[in-house]
Amino acid sequence: MVKNPEHTAEEHIVPFVSQAEKGAYNGTMSASEKLNLFIQNNRRIIGLAGASILVLLIGFIAGLVIADALRTRALTQVEEFNRRYESLNLTDASKEGEVTAFIDELTLFADKHSGYASARGYSLLGGIYMEKKDWSAAQKAWSAAAKSGAKTYMVPVSLCNAAVAAEEQGDIQGAVDFYTQSIAFGETFPTASRAQFQIGRLEEERNNKDAALQAYREVINKWPDDQLWTNLAQSRIIALTL
Repeated sequence: MVKNPEHTAEEHIVPFVSQAEKGAYNGTMSASEKLNLFIQNNRRIIGLAGASILVLLIGFIAGLVIADALRTRALTQVEEFNRRYESLNLTDASKEGEVTAFIDELTLFADKHSGYASARGYSLLGGIYMEKKDWSAAQKAWSAAAKSGAKTYMVPVSLCNAAVAAEEQGDIQGAVDFYTQSIAFGETFPTASRAQFQIGRLEEERNNKDAALQAYREVINKWPDDQLWTNLAQSRIIALTL
């Protein structure tokens, strides 16, 4: 047979057409066949997307592992700070340089970290400043501890200590505000009744009789089972109303 020179070899090549593609052409393709065809036609893009998701997932998991390791390390460090704090002699003038260096190191740690580790660092600073009777620095440290320790038991405790520091500076309103914030933690704060009584005492101290009576009555109404503070509150109510 003589070949027609006008025809090329490519014209005699019949492309393979799958059943799915035939279905697409005649409109009889099922949903699963359409999905299979889409995957076949876009397998490279789908592969790249899958790889990107895998990289993101690996990065997320690695981030969690690293964050957990850093938290563990920070907790170990803060416990070491606590051990060193207990061995400090704050009354020995010859150790003042050592104490100052420790305060600087601890401040840097607390500022750098967050959460419980940071709150513990600031609370240690608050304790040091209280022992040194540096009430302004103590209030600042305890306030920072309350802020860093959000959602932990340390918040109301830190607020009460900040209240003590504020009172020592003559800032009665500041102390009342700190005690009021601590009481907001309710049942999670075991000594909330004491904080409420302190508000009454402070109001009484600044001759605000009505506010003092209200504060004392709150002790009795909210913590009727706390015999110590309810009895003290009752005695103050009697003294103020005679």
